Amino acid sequence: MSPLITSASPHPARPAWRSVLAVATLLAQPWLVQPALAQAPGAGAAPAQPVATAAQPAATATNGIESVTVNQQGANVIVKIAMKNAPDKLPIGFTITNPARIALDFGATVNLTGRNTFEFNQGDLRSVNLVQAGERARLVFNLKRSLNYAAVIDGNAIIVTIDGSGGLATAVDATGLPVAQAVNAAKPDKAQKQLLRDLDFRRGSNGEGRIVVDLPNSQVAVDVRPNANGLVVDFLKTGLPETLRRRLDVTDFGTPVSQITTVPQGDNVRMTIDAKGLWEQSVYQSDTQLVVDVRPLKEDPNKLTQGTQGYRGEKLSFNFQNVEVRAALQAIADISGLNIITSDSVSGNLTLRLREVPWDQALDVVLQAKGLDMRKNGSVLWIAPKEELLTKEKLELEQRAQIADLEPLKSEIFQLNYQKAESFKTVFGLDGEAKNRVLSKRGSAIIEPRTNQLFVTDIASKLEDIRKLIARTDVATKQVLIEARIVEASDSFTRNLGAKLGFADLRTLRGGDTGYQIGGSGNRIGIGGNLTGIGQVTGQTPDRGDGYTNSTLINLPAAPINGLAAGNLAISLFSSAANRFLNLELSALEADGNGKIISSPRVVTADKSLATIEQGLELPYQVATSSGATSIVFRKANLRLEVTPQITPDGNVVIDVDVNKDSVGQETRAGFAIDTKHVKTQVMVENGGTVVLGGIYQQIERTTVSKVPVLGDVPVLGMLFKNTGRTNDKTELLVFITPKIVAERLSAR
Repeated sequence: MSPLITSASPHPARPAWRSVLAVATLLAQPWLVQPALAQAPGAGAAPAQPVATAAQPAATATNGIESVTVNQQGANVIVKIAMKNAPDKLPIGFTITNPARIALDFGATVNLTGRNTFEFNQGDLRSVNLVQAGERARLVFNLKRSLNYAAVIDGNAIIVTIDGSGGLATAVDATGLPVAQAVNAAKPDKAQKQLLRDLDFRRGSNGEGRIVVDLPNSQVAVDVRPNANGLVVDFLKTGLPETLRRRLDVTDFGTPVSQITTVPQGDNVRMTIDAKGLWEQSVYQSDTQLVVDVRPLKEDPNKLTQGTQGYRGEKLSFNFQNVEVRAALQAIADISGLNIITSDSVSGNLTLRLREVPWDQALDVVLQAKGLDMRKNGSVLWIAPKEELLTKEKLELEQRAQIADLEPLKSEIFQLNYQKAESFKTVFGLDGEAKNRVLSKRGSAIIEPRTNQLFVTDIASKLEDIRKLIARTDVATKQVLIEARIVEASDSFTRNLGAKLGFADLRTLRGGDTGYQIGGSGNRIGIGGNLTGIGQVTGQTPDRGDGYTNSTLINLPAAPINGLAAGNLAISLFSSAANRFLNLELSALEADGNGKIISSPRVVTADKSLATIEQGLELPYQVATSSGATSIVFRKANLRLEVTPQITPDGNVVIDVDVNKDSVGQETRAGFAIDTKHVKTQVMVENGGTVVLGGIYQQIERTTVSKVPVLGDVPVLGMLFKNTGRTNDKTELLVFITPKIVAERLSAR
C-alpha cells in the first residue's frame, strides 16, 4: 500500500451565503502544479486550456483513467479511480465550499473512459466530471455539502474516501479496511490541542484585503459565514496562541477590510472580519493555508448581479416552443420576485430550452436573443429594445442640459477651515484655465482670503458638487513628529617618552686639569654640550652663569599633550671629588580619553510640508569687496535639521531629510575653520520606527620617533638617545531618524 494523503475542506457554509467561494465553473480554475503555487478561485486565475476529448490523448501522457466507480460505506462515499498503470504519487487536490466540490489534478494522464460526466447520486456525492487538457486530467466531485476527504494508492487504483460525518476523513483500501495513517504527517496530535500557527494580512494589487491563516494541519474544519458587518470565520476544534490573540486595525491599507479580531471561543477560534462598502469575498484552502480575499466592488445599477461571482439566481428549467417574449419574461418575474415593466414595443416569439440555469442568466439570454436591454431601479426592471432605451436616455440628457440653462441660480457661502481660499482658484477657473472649471457656464465664484470664505453662485446641482468637494478636501492634514539623533563618539590615546643627557666637568673652574689625557702625550680631551659649553669647560671663554645649560648632550624630552608638560625624573652620576657629573633626565606623559556628544533636534510638521530647526552660532570673517574695501560676512556653525515627510496609505513615512552638524574647528590666519558633518537622503520608515541614516568611522594611528643616529638604535641604552610619541584616535558618527505620526486627538489639543 502506498502512502496516503488527506485533505480537508472548510465546514459547510450556510445556504444563504451564496457569495462565499462561488465559482462560475470549477473547470476554469488553473491547473495545479504544486499546492504552494495554487491560486485562489476568482483571484486573477488564468483560464483553463481547451478541453481535449478522450479520442485525442496527449502524446506524452504515461497513464490514463479507465473507470470511476462509487460505493457507499455507511455515511462515507468510497470512490475508486482505476488507472491504466500504477500511479507513482497521489494527485494534487483542493476544495471549495460554495458550490461544494473536490478537485483532483492528474499529471501526464488522459481520459480513457470515453465519458466526461458520471451521475451517481450516492450519499453526499451528486456527480463526477472528468475533463482533459493536453496531457493533464482533472476529476471534479460535485457534493451536496462541503466534506473532508482522504486518498490512498491501492495497486493500479486510487481510493478516495469522502467522510459523511463532517469530521476528519480516514482512508480505506479496496476491501474497505482503514489504512494505517502513521505516515500521515497532517494528522493532528490528539494528546495536545492543535493551534493556529500564524495570521497575516496583505493588500492585493487590485485593492483587495487578503487574510492568510496558517492552519496546524490540512484537516481543520472551517465555517465561514457573513454577518451584519462582514464575515465570521470559525476554526473548529482549534486553539489560539497568545501571540495571535489580538485585534488588527487595517484601515490604513485602503481595502474593504477595516478590522480583524481573533479570539478563542470554547473549543474553537473565531475570527471576525469587519468590512465596509460594497464587496465580495472568496475563500480558498491549499494544503495548510487558508486564504480569505475581500475584494471591493463598483456597483452597476443596471446589473442584476454585482461582482464576479457569476449568476446566483435559483436554478430552473425552461422548454418554450414559439412562446411570446412577454410570457417568457412573466415566467421569469414570477420566479425571481422582481417587478418587470415591459415596453409596448417588446413583441415577437421565441423558442427556448434551458436546463438547470439560474433565472438571472435565463433573463440575460432572453434579452440578448431579442435585442432587448434593461434598466434596474430597486426591485423594478424596465425592459425595452436597446435603441429605445438609448434614445430615451439621450433625450433625458438633452432635457437636463436645457433645464440647467433655465434653472434659477442660487448663492451659498462656504467657510474653509483648513484649506486656503486661494487654492480654489484653479478649481473655479479663476486663473484663466477654463478646462479645470467645475462650475457651470453660468456659475461664478468670489474668493475672500481675509475671512477664508468662498462665495459661489450656481445651479443647485453644482452647489451640491462643490459642497462634496469641499467636504473631501477641507480636512485637517496629518502631522508628523520627527526626531533626529546625532551621536558622536571619540576614543583617544597618546603616549610620549623622552630623555635628556648631559656631562659637566668642573675641574677647570675649581683649579684642576680639564678633560682626560690621551696616551702618554700631554694632550687632553674635554666634553661639552655645545661649542660654548666646551669652551667654558676648557677655560676658553668665561662662564656667564650658563655653563650648566651648555652641558646638555642629548635634549629629546617628552612633548606636552594638550598644553600639559610631561613628568620628569633626573639622575646624576658624579665623582668622589664632585667635579665631574653625568646627568640623566627621563620624561613621560600619557593621555587617555573618551567622549560622547548626543544632539537630538526634533520638529513637528504637517504632511508634505518642509520644516527646519537649527541652533548654533555665526562666525564673522573679513572679505574684500570689489572696491578694495573689506566687509564682514558671517558663516554658520550650527546644528540644523530640515525634513519633508510624506505619510503613505499603509502608515509608513517617507522622509526627505537634510541634517547638518557643524562646529568651530581650528583657528587659521583667515579665522576659525568649521568642522562639517552633513547627511542628505530620502528614506522610508515605519511609524514610530528608527533607522540609521548613515555613519562615519575614523581611526588615526600614528607613531613618531626622534633619535640620535646609531646611538638611538642600541638596544635598551638607545632609549636614552631618542624621543618616542604614539597616538591612537578613534571617532565615530551615527545619524538616526525617528518619525511618529501625531494622533488627531493629540494634535487637536
